[in-house]
Parts: sequence; structure tokens; C-alpha cells
Amino acid sequence: MPEADPVHVRLPNWVGDACMCLPALEMIRHAGHPLVLHGRPWARELLEGLSPAGFVPLGKAFGPNLAATRQAARAGGKLRGVVFPNSLSSAALFRLAGILAAGYRGDGRALFLRWALPKPRGLHEVEIFHHLARETLRRWHPGIDLPAAPGPRLELPLTPAHRDTADRVLADAGIGRPFVLLAPVATGLHHGRPKAWPLFADLSRALAAQGVACVVCPPPHETDATRQAAPAATVLPPLGLGAFAALTASAAAVVCNDSGTSHVAAAAGARQITLFGVTRRERTGPWSPEAICLGAEGQWPALPDVLDAVRRLVSSSST
Repeated sequence: MPEADPVHVRLPNWVGDACMCLPALEMIRHAGHPLVLHGRPWARELLEGLSPAGFVPLGKAFGPNLAATRQAARAGGKLRGVVFPNSLSSAALFRLAGILAAGYRGDGRALFLRWALPKPRGLHEVEIFHHLARETLRRWHPGIDLPAAPGPRLELPLTPAHRDTADRVLADAGIGRPFVLLAPVATGLHHGRPKAWPLFADLSRALAAQGVACVVCPPPHETDATRQAAPAATVLPPLGLGAFAALTASAAAVVCNDSGTSHVAAAAGARQITLFGVTRRERTGPWSPEAICLGAEGQWPALPDVLDAVRRLVSSSST
């Protein structure tokens, strides 16, 4: 398909959501539209493998965000966009910058959207993002052939630089393969309940006693909490999200909460174990046929069950 005008995309503000919109972004690219991505600065490196036509870093202040968006809009073309977040401000940002955008209506957003679509219910977030992109492209290109549903994997493209950085950090720390990557921290509450499995410390000690190398790679603001939550693991220096995704892909097992790390691991095709206790896997679970999901809303998994799953993945990675 010949290349069409660029599409400006307002990315989600959360890491997990940015990963879950990957099939939607790929569908827009496959329709011939180069992507101009607007989002939090961390998304630049995470999505570098998509080779976007541009990236507009956005902060939390509306005024500077509007100035940056207007500057990007001066490139010309049809100035069409897709707004993935559900906030009023994200829709207003594109409209005030002169970008005619599609998005889900609600909370007054229809005033700022050129294509205000009803949001479907009862779907996984991956399917919700995919539906928005698909219905938008059908309006822009009547008769276009598009997949009715996202594929089984998110398929984040990793760059050689991502993989080289992950390998170098492991080598500098003296970590060989196989190793297990733990992600014990999940910030915030879900309906008043902590989102982090409470037994990561016991898991890290049990694996260390069995001679299994465990690492953690937290962002700077989570380092202290991560040390406390997984005291027997080696702490790696912070990585950009693209390199962190490559780190998950090289691990024999990634053990994480239902959090951003779970979706990064799924996007990278990692061998992952995602633990549930307060959230619904049907709505926000990892979009990966290889992912092992333990626990359920209202009941965290037991330590022996998690240990057994880790042992199976480590054993199979060595064969």
C-alpha cells in the first residue's frame, strides 16, 4: 500500500497501556500511515523499533504540551490523529493544535473529537485499543481490509541497541544464563488493595538457596522498595524501557505482578509468570499465549505454586 499522510497518535500515559496498544499501532502502520507518536518521554525508547516518523515528548503540564503538539502539527498534511487515552485533556490537546482526531467519546470528549466513537464493553484493553484504530481506519479508508481482532501477540520490535544494552548490564553484574527476573513492586492500590504479591521476598530467598540467579531492575524511584521486596536478588542498574524489554526476553523466567512489567514482558515475548490477587486477568492480563497466569481476583497464588512454575521455566530454558 502506498504511504499515506502521517497519523498523530496520542499514546497512553501508562507503560502497560502503551504496550497493549501495539497491535493498534501496527495496524495503522500497515495501512500506510507513518506514525508521529505523542507521549511520555519513556515511550520514545520503548517504541523506537517502530521507526516512527516523529516523537513528541509530553509532560504533565497542558501549556507546554500544547506548544510542543502545535510545533509538530506545523509539518502539514491532513493532520489526522488517534487519541488512545480517555482523558478530556488528551482530546482537547489535539483539537487545539489543529489535529482532527478519533477517540472514544465520553466525559465531554466528543466536543474535541472529529470522530467520536462509542467504547465497547467487556473486552480486553488490547481489543479496545485495536477496535478504536480499526474503526478509525474504516472511516478514513472505506473498503479497506483490516483484521477484525488483534493477533495473539503484541510483538514489540526490539532494536540491536536494546539487546546489546541488556547483555552488557548482565555481563557487568556477572550474571550468566539462565537467570530469573523478578519485578516485585506494583505502585498504587486497586480498589483499596495492594497490587503486589506479598511473597516475593520468600521467593527470592528460596531461589537463591537453590542456586538460581535472580535479578531485579527497578527504576530509580523504586530501588529501595525493590531491595526490601526481593532481598536475595542482584540489583541491576536502571534501564530504558526498550533495553528492559530486551532483558525480559533474555530471562529464563520473569515473575511479576499484574503491572506494567507484565505487559512489557508480554510485548517482548518473554517467558513470564504473572501473579494475580486483586485484578481481573480477563481485562488486563498479559496478551501472550506463552504467559503463565497464577492466582485470581481475590486470591493470591501460594508460594509453592509459583516456585514450581519458575522451576519448570528455568529447566526448559536449559534444554
